[in-house]
Amino acid sequence: MIDQATSTPVAPRRRARPAFATAMAAGLVVLVLSVALAVTLGPADLSVRDVYAVILEHLGLAEAGVTRLQDAIVWQLRLPRTLLAAVCGAGLALCGAIMQSLLRNPLADPFVLGISSGASTGAVLVVVLGLGGGILSLSTGAFLGAAVSFTLVMLLAAGAGGGTSRVILAGVAGTQLFSALTSFIVISSADAEQTRGVLFWLLGSLSGAGWDDVALCASVFAVGLVVCYLHASALDAFTFGNDAAAALGVSVPRVRAVLFTITALITAVLVSAAGAIGFVGLVLPHAARFLVGPSHHRLLPATVLAGAIFMVWVDAIARTVFEPQEIPVGVVTALIGVPAFAVILFRMRSSR
Repeated sequence: MIDQATSTPVAPRRRARPAFATAMAAGLVVLVLSVALAVTLGPADLSVRDVYAVILEHLGLAEAGVTRLQDAIVWQLRLPRTLLAAVCGAGLALCGAIMQSLLRNPLADPFVLGISSGASTGAVLVVVLGLGGGILSLSTGAFLGAAVSFTLVMLLAAGAGGGTSRVILAGVAGTQLFSALTSFIVISSADAEQTRGVLFWLLGSLSGAGWDDVALCASVFAVGLVVCYLHASALDAFTFGNDAAAALGVSVPRVRAVLFTITALITAVLVSAAGAIGFVGLVLPHAARFLVGPSHHRLLPATVLAGAIFMVWVDAIARTVFEPQEIPVGVVTALIGVPAFAVILFRMRSSR
């Protein structure tokens, strides 16, 4: 059956919707199972039964019968960390998909606006130089640094004309500036212990995750996901360029401002909680696009699920492979992300 107005086959589209919904439901099941399994992994002497007994006890459904230490390991360490990993993966992947669409650049990621380097500068100002006199935490300093960096990049881009290429160039300039400031502060003022701690955070770490971090990051991500999904049609229009989007009725300046801001906010909050975790926002949108196509009504949910599942297992690997020694999460994402990105590039080339 053909739609006479658009010459588009209607029946395949109707069949695709239930198939996509089924795939998303399966993805949610995989995510829940991944979290349920990842929370049982770790160096502590805890059985699977003990882990779930602790969770059920905190939900008011059973008595765990474990020690306070075992209870704290599950409820205060493993579970919030695993949930924060899922939120960070989902949020960074979402931001990567948005940036690649807005900038029409397949190499764009959430950190293209200089947010990561700004957060790093804010973090070292607090940790190394003691900015805030002990009032500011590392996470707060990182968030403020990310906000300053994003503001500077947007001002530079606006002053240069505000085009897509100008935003990328302004982001490169901001990234280099704040990266240089971070290196200068660490080299000139940090001792060996501070340098090690800052380096571990810069490479991405979920070791300090708590329920407050989970609540804040999940809330910001949820709001951002809704805002981005409501602009899915506009993002489809941006695929053909700003002029084409404007011709299709999209308010280009308003939509760009809203999506840039919400992307920056999500990224800043996630980086302040977990450090700079690379490759998630670069690779996962491409993988999801390969699976579900370019339509953002399908791409955004698929990217979010893929990012969440990916980060849950990356974090599980980071904290268990060399236990009790922990690997920074960003190292694992790079080791996995680079080969995966190479495969995606070759598949994209062969499909042309």
